[in-house]
Parts: sequence; structure tokens; C-alpha cells
Amino acid sequence: MKMSKEADYGNWVPASMMKMLWTALLICAVISTLTFLFSNSDVLVILTAIISIAVFCFTVYMDRCRRLFDFKGGGVMGDIHQFLVDHFPWLESRKMQNVNDGSGLILDIGCGAGALTNRVAKTYSNARVIGVDYWGAEWSYARSQCEKNAALEGAADRVSFQKGDAAKLDFADATFDGAVSNFVFHEVRSAKDKRDVVKEALRVIKPGGAFAFQDMFANKSLYGDMNDFIEELRKEGLVKKVHYIANIEKQDFVPDFVTAPWMIRGAGLLYGIR
Repeated sequence: MKMSKEADYGNWVPASMMKMLWTALLICAVISTLTFLFSNSDVLVILTAIISIAVFCFTVYMDRCRRLFDFKGGGVMGDIHQFLVDHFPWLESRKMQNVNDGSGLILDIGCGAGALTNRVAKTYSNARVIGVDYWGAEWSYARSQCEKNAALEGAADRVSFQKGDAAKLDFADATFDGAVSNFVFHEVRSAKDKRDVVKEALRVIKPGGAFAFQDMFANKSLYGDMNDFIEELRKEGLVKKVHYIANIEKQDFVPDFVTAPWMIRGAGLLYGIR
């Protein structure tokens, strides 16, 4: 899927973080140099040097990750989105509903800057997509940015955005024909149990509708045993057909470089028919 090079979809490693890291590195370098020149303590000289080297290595690592995640650079984020879209059973679900033109209403939960929203809209040109996000101050995204990106992608007539909380979506049961979400559920602070966020997403999908959710599903501290959780979803009648792919960070399009514990590790894809 070719996306606009003019659109601003941000980055998982924000520019503000890199500015802080480079500033910290500069400060460490200055302190280490002054310690080397004027301190009589070998221990202090060695300690400041070790700290400076550690900060340098971490800063370079995060800068490399930022370049890889850049939609206009390494493109890893775009590949991750495409992996979700490739497994989103939209056309299958629409045919089950006797809708053969791929039309219908899709929800993107936690849309950020609208990258996945627009990718879905461009993939399924007869569908309408609503992107919902909390757009908190800690994230460098905004509704106006989403709308501008949709216009640049030529999808503004079928895409809209609104503020919302993934833990309590402002939609009635069975509102949407399908829903997607990409690495959002674990970030929802208003829900202690992240499994409840998944159930809330499924609540607003019509029976027979499609879903594809990527999150840190392989992280047992967040979701427990996924086989047990999937069985729970079945028993509660929230899914009719479900598939799970664990550890998607092991896919060929995700470099080993970015699979550190604080980056992408324990990611999974849950998809199927509601």
C-alpha cells in the first residue's frame, strides 16, 4: 500500500524524547570531560565515563529505532500496519452479510495520527472509517493532524475522527461492521484489566463483523494466557471465529534490532469474525 509522503504520521519514538536524550548525552559528555581534566579520583573518572558511554549507546539505539519506525524512512510502522490489514477479514465478513462491494462502517480504536485509519480506507475504497483517539498531551497527535492526513491520502470523504476512550467507547452495541486497533489497548490507563478493553472493542461490532487487533498480547502480565482468554471470549459469545498470531515481532519485516523489552516484544495479532 502506497501512502502519501506528505502526510505526518509521527513516530513511536517522539522527537521530544530524542531531544531529551541528546541533551542528556551532551551533559554527560561535559561532566565526564571535566571530571577527567580536574578530578583526582580515578573511581569518579571511570564512573562518569561508564555513564556517558551507556547514555551514548542508548541514545544511538533509540535514534536508530526512530529512523526505522519513520513512515518516510525505514517504514517498519507501515509494515506492521499492513500486516494487520492483510489479516483483517473484512471482505469475508461482508460476504457473510451478503454485501459484496466491501462497503460498511469500520472503527479504528486509538487512531493516533490516522495512519492505520487511512490505510484501511485506501484498502477498502467502498468502506467508511471512523478513527477514535484520546489524543492525550503525552502524544504528539491531534484531530486536525488526522484530518489533514486523510485529505492528503484522498480519503477525507470517507474518513472522520473523534475523541474517545477505548475503555468506554461512545457507541451503542453492534454499531460497526468491523474494527481495528494497533498497539493501543495496553496504553489505556482508564482500564486496569486490558482484557476489558478488548471486550469493549468487540461490543461495538455487529455479529458477523470483522476485527483485527494488534497489541502486547503475548505479555502475560497484561493478558494472562491467551488461549484461556480466547476461550473466554468464545464462551461469552463475543467471537464466532478467531485466530491468534503470537510474537509478531519475529516476522521478517521487524528487524531484530527493535525487539528490546522496552520496544516491540510480546506483540500479537488477534483477528476474526465477531
